[in-house]
Amino acid sequence: MTATHSTRMLILGSGPAGLTAAIYGARAGLAPIVVQGLQPGGQLTITTDVENYPGFRDVIQGPWLMEEMRAQAEHVGAQMMYDQIVEVDLTQRPFRLIGDGGTVYSGDTLVIATGASAKWLGLESEVLLQGKGVSACATCDGFFYRGKKVVVIGGGNTAVEEAIYLTNHSHDVTLIHRRDSLRAEKILQDRLFAHPNIKVLWNKSVERFVGGGDPVGLVGLDLKDTVTGELSHIEADGGFVAIGHSPATGVFRGSLTLDSDGYIDVETGSTRTSVPGVFACGDVMDKLYRQAVTAAGTGCMAALDAERFLAEADFELELA
Repeated sequence: MTATHSTRMLILGSGPAGLTAAIYGARAGLAPIVVQGLQPGGQLTITTDVENYPGFRDVIQGPWLMEEMRAQAEHVGAQMMYDQIVEVDLTQRPFRLIGDGGTVYSGDTLVIATGASAKWLGLESEVLLQGKGVSACATCDGFFYRGKKVVVIGGGNTAVEEAIYLTNHSHDVTLIHRRDSLRAEKILQDRLFAHPNIKVLWNKSVERFVGGGDPVGLVGLDLKDTVTGELSHIEADGGFVAIGHSPATGVFRGSLTLDSDGYIDVETGSTRTSVPGVFACGDVMDKLYRQAVTAAGTGCMAALDAERFLAEADFELELA
């Protein structure tokens, strides 16, 4: 027999956004159910040192932080479910979602916090050196490379913005792009080309991230010229892959309004989506900031928006 779980607040995703929504929802007496998805805890579970989350004077570990947030959510009354949603019906309330094992989840409101994942180059050496010199977030990790040589891989707005940001920490920033022109907006390109501490390597692709030292960390990159095929090497202490992000919104295509990049559209200043009673928070709707603390903030907003929605709906029922 197919299991069915019903709640006033159904939350998809268990990163900072989803767990913060769960904490606020539970404290409001809504007994939220959190469907944790393929990666319980979100992106921070694959992040080692976290130095910019408020409240901790010393560096903390990403997996530890997410475990604490999950435990806090459970402590105040949220229920965690290990499942992956494969089908949604948002045409009527309560909303109906189905997990990959057939379990049905029913929610009077739905908070979507499924996040977004960084796009990577797909190199074996990239995987081996993630967190050891290779990163996909300059804002998160740039501080660790003060006074060191860093490179950024990419040619769009994100890559250019990260290269410029990294000059706050490094006087030696190199942007590596596989073509001979950038896709970034002209105003960003003008800032990049005018900066004395940034140089650009054109028509270069990354063949390998090179590790060394004890403990092992990034020491350089092997490059290949995309026009001539010539091989070269560049020394670097930090490498930032900035080729975009993929929001986890596939299951919602056709059910919610998404922007041109696949992120969920929300009303300005709120977490309300195109479907009343459905709210989105965290990186699944935010392609600008993409920080744990901003995700947590929008998780709080989503829970408060959902709580107000339910209060108004309940009031209307009482009047009917």
